[in-house]
Order: sequence, then C-alpha cells, then structure tokens
Amino acid sequence: MKILIVDDEPNIRDLMQQYLKLDGIESDCAENGLSAQRMLREEAYDAALIDLKMPGMDGLSLISWIRGEGFRMPIIMVSAHGEITDAVSALKTGAQDYIVKPFDPEELTIRLKKLVDAQHLRNLVESETRNNREDDKQIFVGESSSIKKIKEVITKIGDTISTVLITGESGTGKEVVAREIHASSPVKGGPFVAINIGGVPENLLESELFGYEKGAFTGAASRKTGMFELASGGTLFLDEIGDMPLALQVKILRVLQDRRISRLGGTEAIPINARIIAATNKDLEQQVREGVFREDLFYRLNVVRIVIPPLRERREDIPLLAAGILRRFNRQMGHKVTGFSADALQLLCEHDFFGNVRELENILERAVIFTSGEEIQCDDLDLRGSVSLHTQTKDEPSSTPAEAKSLKDVEVDAIIRALHRWEGNRTRAAQELGISRRTLINKIAEYDLNL
Repeated sequence: MKILIVDDEPNIRDLMQQYLKLDGIESDCAENGLSAQRMLREEAYDAALIDLKMPGMDGLSLISWIRGEGFRMPIIMVSAHGEITDAVSALKTGAQDYIVKPFDPEELTIRLKKLVDAQHLRNLVESETRNNREDDKQIFVGESSSIKKIKEVITKIGDTISTVLITGESGTGKEVVAREIHASSPVKGGPFVAINIGGVPENLLESELFGYEKGAFTGAASRKTGMFELASGGTLFLDEIGDMPLALQVKILRVLQDRRISRLGGTEAIPINARIIAATNKDLEQQVREGVFREDLFYRLNVVRIVIPPLRERREDIPLLAAGILRRFNRQMGHKVTGFSADALQLLCEHDFFGNVRELENILERAVIFTSGEEIQCDDLDLRGSVSLHTQTKDEPSSTPAEAKSLKDVEVDAIIRALHRWEGNRTRAAQELGISRRTLINKIAEYDLNL
C-alpha cells in the first residue's frame, strides 16, 4: 500500500508519514497541490490524504482535479477546522471520507485500510465482470475458507461415484455444487438429470422417478422412461430429498442398495449406473428423530456430506459472486455495466442475504435493468428490509475522539455520512439512521446543514 500525503505544513506531513510507517504503510509527501499533481502523474498511489486549507490550489480544487483526470484512488480530506460545510463540499467533490485535526493515528490507518480494501474489491469486481465466460451459472464461485474446503472435497471425490448429500439453506447453490461434482467425476460425459422432489405432486413422483410401462394405469398410453434411467451413465440429482414421501423412501433405499429399478407396471429389473447426489435445506437428522425420514436411507445418502454455509457467513465471497452474476446479466440483456460504486459494493457486502445467492441474483437483475450509468449505485439496489446498515460500526472510530464529541457532533456526522452514502436520497438515509424522513429534514434544518 502506498499513500500520497498532501499538506503545506512540514511537521504535519512528517507526523503522518511516521504514523503510517509504524503501521507498515509506505507514503510520499507533497507540500502543495501542484507538487501533488506532478507526483500523481508519475506514480501510482492506493489512496491520498489531502489537507483542505493550502495556499494556491486548496484541497477541494485538488480533489476536483484528481477526479477530473480519472484517478480513482480513495481520498480522505484532512481539516483543522471541522466545519460541516467543508466536509460536505469535500464529499460532494469526490472524497470518500474526512478527518479532523488533531486525530488518532490508529483511527487514520483504520480508515485508510478500509477504503483501500474497498477499492481493491471494486477493482476485482470490475476485472471479473470484464472476463468472458461462456456459462457463469456452472461456476462455483468463492474464495472464503468454507468454499475452499468444499472445492477440496469435490476434488477428492473426483475419481469416485460415491453418493453425496448436500445440505444448506435455500438459494445457497446446492445444484451448482452438484453440477461441479458431476463435471469432475468419471461420469462427466453422461447426462446430469435433476428433479425437485418438492415440486412434483406426490401421486406422480414415483412414475417420474421410475417410469412406467404402457397400460400400467389409466392414461398410460405408452412406455415412459423415468429419471433413474435417463441419468444412466451420468448423475441423478435429487433436490429437496427431505420432501420425499415416507412410502417412497423405501423404494429409493432399495435402489441405492441393489442399483436396480422396475418401471411401474413392469417386472423387468433394470440396472442403474447413475451417480446419486441428493440435496436438502432441511435438517434430516431432526427428521429422522421425528420419524418422517428413514434412518437407513439417511445413512445411504450421507456417504459424503457437503454443507454449504449461508452467504451471510461468507461475505468475502459476495464481490466475486456479484461480478459473475453481473457479467451474466450484461450478456443476457445486452448491457455494459462495468461494476459497482464503492458504497454500493459495501452495502452488498453488509447485507444479510437471507435468500442467499438467489436473493443476490434478484437484486442485481433489477439493478442492471434500472441503472442509468456504467456503475451500479446505492439507489439502484433494492435492499428493503436491510435498513440496519450503520455507517459507523462498533470498531470504527468516529472522526474525533469520542470523549470530545457532543451529541450534536455525533448526529451531524451520522447525517452527513448517511446522505453521502445514499447520494443525497433522504428517504434511504433516514431509513439507515432509523428515523423518519420528516425527522431527518428537521435535523438538517436545525443544524443548518447546507445539503
């Protein structure tokens, strides 16, 4: 990480440089705006700390020039005055944050690292979005430790046809994992046949799985091949196995034991050589205890177990997932959305996604449809129900030491940051702050905020 410090006071520049060095952060110093312009043209920086009041070109003018030239590094405005109007102007001009002198050195490095990490994620998403892939839906994306472990399991069972049980909440990508297993298995050249047990009426489920002979029942005008036969030489994916009727579980167990089936109305025993992968969002162990799922069938299915954690427990995977989804929607809709604003990406990473990847897909599909620019902004994301996203978390210091801040200062700081995050949208900012829109408007008037 390399930071550019711009301040006309030598002692302040030296102090900042020493603070950053103690944290292992490299930095260069510029004594004025013109020097900063020259250095920015010659060197790449991860972020900039810019003093507001400087002779000649002031901080706001320099920030405006930086954004006008297309430099995208995060900027923190540094001010000795702490005037609200200055902070607002800096944020509107293109700064991501502001900090008031004197400041806590630890606070400064925390904020810098957070902004730089967010920008790196944003760059990664844009790079991934530009990649050309034929079928993003088949790619199991993620770099979290839990996803890496799942990928390791898939690799280990790659040369087997062992039965696999995949568990996880709805929308976590169980079928995607099943397809990954199939694609790396000895039967990858065969078909991948999927059936959602819960989506088939109980009276039709047996005939869908096993097929039937002509005349097996009224309306059976010709022979029907069942899913087990269709998956021959490949993989049969039994999704939502927890919804399997108890009476049919006995027959599934027999298939797993004997590797043979009989069509309804038939007497011939047909060999089955399909790999079986089952999935469920239910607690099968609890269902066994309740007597609604056979214990012997559970153990037959549970040879290899893969548990997919919910998205809210692996937030570091959200940027890569979002990039792949965005790339797919760009291709499908003929759009050219390049990525996300830093604030929009942060909002996605903070969202709980109780609908998991499926919810992320729905949110991004809507965003791609309605966005009017090259990047998805906060206002493009429909995150209803997720308004408990606070700009400042417990471990994020405020812009001045807590003991020196009045209640008014805290409120003003929170209002400015919320409005900046939502790009002036007062309704969304009020939701984030946990107050009504009318209360927010009254606060803006009370504190004479020129927003």
